[in-house]
Amino acid sequence: MGQNIPKSSVNIIPKPLYSKVDPGHFIIDEKTKIEYSKSVKNEKRIAEFLSESIKYLVQINIPVDQYKGTQRGDRIIFEITKSDTLGGEGYQLLINPNYVKIIANSGRGLFYGVQSFLQLIPPEDVNENDIEKIIIPCLEIKDRPEYKYRGMHLDVSRHFFPKEFIKKYIDLLAMYKMNIFHWHLTDDNGWRIEIKKYPLLTKISAWHVDRENQPWNDWSTIQPGEKATYGGFYTQEDIKEIVKYAQDRYITIIPEIEMPGHSSEVFAAYPQYSCTGDTLNVCPGGYWPNVDIFCAGNDSTVTFLENILSEVCDLFPGPYIHIGGDEADKTNWKKCAKCQARIKKEGLKNEEELQSYFIRRIEKFLISKHKKMIGWDEILEGGLAPEAAVMSWRGVDGGIKAAKMGHDVIMTPTSNCYFDYYQANPEFEPEAGGGFITLEKVYSFDPTPPGLTSEEAKYILGAQANLWTEYVKTPEHAEYMILPRMLALAEDVWTPKAEKDWNDFLYRVNQHYKRFDAMKLNYSRGYFGIDFSTSYDNKLNRFQLSFNTEQLNPVIHYTLKGSDLDSTSLIYAKPFFIDSTSTIKAGIFENNKLVRDITQETIHFHKGLGKKIIYINSPSNKYSGMGNSTLLDGIFGSDNFADRKWQGFEGDDFDVIIDMGTPVSITSVSMDFLQNVNSWIFMPNDAQFSISSDGIQYKPYIAQNDISEKPGKPIIKEFKASFNPTPVRFIHIKAHNIGVCPPWHQGAGDKAWIFCDEIVIH
Repeated sequence: MGQNIPKSSVNIIPKPLYSKVDPGHFIIDEKTKIEYSKSVKNEKRIAEFLSESIKYLVQINIPVDQYKGTQRGDRIIFEITKSDTLGGEGYQLLINPNYVKIIANSGRGLFYGVQSFLQLIPPEDVNENDIEKIIIPCLEIKDRPEYKYRGMHLDVSRHFFPKEFIKKYIDLLAMYKMNIFHWHLTDDNGWRIEIKKYPLLTKISAWHVDRENQPWNDWSTIQPGEKATYGGFYTQEDIKEIVKYAQDRYITIIPEIEMPGHSSEVFAAYPQYSCTGDTLNVCPGGYWPNVDIFCAGNDSTVTFLENILSEVCDLFPGPYIHIGGDEADKTNWKKCAKCQARIKKEGLKNEEELQSYFIRRIEKFLISKHKKMIGWDEILEGGLAPEAAVMSWRGVDGGIKAAKMGHDVIMTPTSNCYFDYYQANPEFEPEAGGGFITLEKVYSFDPTPPGLTSEEAKYILGAQANLWTEYVKTPEHAEYMILPRMLALAEDVWTPKAEKDWNDFLYRVNQHYKRFDAMKLNYSRGYFGIDFSTSYDNKLNRFQLSFNTEQLNPVIHYTLKGSDLDSTSLIYAKPFFIDSTSTIKAGIFENNKLVRDITQETIHFHKGLGKKIIYINSPSNKYSGMGNSTLLDGIFGSDNFADRKWQGFEGDDFDVIIDMGTPVSITSVSMDFLQNVNSWIFMPNDAQFSISSDGIQYKPYIAQNDISEKPGKPIIKEFKASFNPTPVRFIHIKAHNIGVCPPWHQGAGDKAWIFCDEIVIH
């Protein structure tokens, strides 16, 4: 928890490069006017945007007029300058009691100055009736962004979102000076863009049968004659309207048209462009492995895609077109006579080089249309297209590799930038993707990874966050997943790393929660939750227990021994100790009322607590729990593998050695394993517990698995070895991974996961 509350009243996000608060205030009332100079394109439109925004927020009408050169007060003035320090997107904001000046080199800079000015309107005045004046503090701001690519992504294939929400999404991006909207328009679950030349893409490929009442990865078979009623698409007129709307807010839209994989919905309408020629149904849920793929050996397939991209290029005036390129299963390419003939004719080594050949052909076409191609980092495989930009999502390694090759890079790793992942305790959150990314995790992100020279680092254009929507069905839920995490990302890409401060950000973001409330935005309140962390004292046989939260100096009440929690319960002031198994309840209170759900945890005592653990195989970085102490911290995981209490091992056996320090008499060793077949997580074949007093001679005990691999709800199983009292110093535990998902599974052949939690020693 942060302890030092900043005193600044400049609650702007992202944090400006320089700000200074001066004495006095500027008052917005019916006398105020906005004046522009017509020195740059759209200057009048920006002035009107400011007026409209003030009217929307506080119901005060501010007239807009061209600057006449007269000197008087009560004015908000736009001024165009030529400043090397401001660059193309920077601005200066000067507020004194008589006037406001927004100064920039360009309309874009003016617009960002407007956004900062709007954030100075007190949130308690937003949407209040009968407001006659607004008081703005006098200050000076000089500001410019650190990165030129500041993006947010939205997947509209899994669930279609109406045009009105797309505009609202763009407004949210604009509020926080984001300048790229990556619009994921096509994927296996629906084609969302009208293509005049191929009308069946919207007549057929945009719709699937309704399975919304079923689990995403466990939908029932589509029946013959069953109508496809769920979906939708944007007409070309819709898209032109949205593009103009974004342009007015200095946001570039990057459309994504998936290829060669994630394209099975196309084959519901145009099966001739696949390798098999089979007419498919549009998938109503999870689809894996992604074997249905555009045929790279068929020239008519390339012509089909070029015709589509030609219309796409005409609709989107920005410089970039995203072609996907990710997760393309090449099984059908290996079987396809045309694809194999293409490999032979072009002298390619394998199917990876065939993908590169395919992508290069598409890039050549896009270059002819004066567009630059972007792809997910899989486009590096088999050789990167000459001028392609890379979006690095599988960690940062792909981005580093591309930057070293002299290619532009956008960083969007799953570790920090996947907003479909849980953001707070899954027990209280709506269903989400498997990962766990908190507000602080997003804020800690540095788009430029270490290991690059200053010259190579120039190729890191910036970063974006991705909102995939498998579990996000409504606009309200989409808002919930991006707010407030988008504010942290906005600061990552705007504010220099040296100027960022977590406690200061927390203070400012709490002020923005008030604005969200006034604007009736559906933001996550998961940041009012509490995480427990434990540190075991071996000498005194007790736990030090800490409460952690992403709030500044909250009032936390708690109870021990499972008793009821209310505003009269103990107040948390600092870490405290417990020396026996205890059930703790805790919650944040404001005005003596519980803000959110009660967090409850049972801390279990056993002989293994705090002992040294040696990993023969390390857990995945993505699922490492709370670090090496996870398996011996006295806390058990829930049936949600993303709760940060489990450790996951992909394809590897679980293999650890526990060193008790000195021989200790014990009678049993046990640990929990989780099975969630829909997430590629299986029980181990068996768990072997081997005990030793000297680390040389071990006695093994085997616990066999008796849980079926069939799909169903998550299952937790205890594997246990019991024996007569025995002096033991070393315990070697090995659980055998099944290796790969079985043939009947949708991920057949993919690496299987083992998830494990608390090792209990008695």
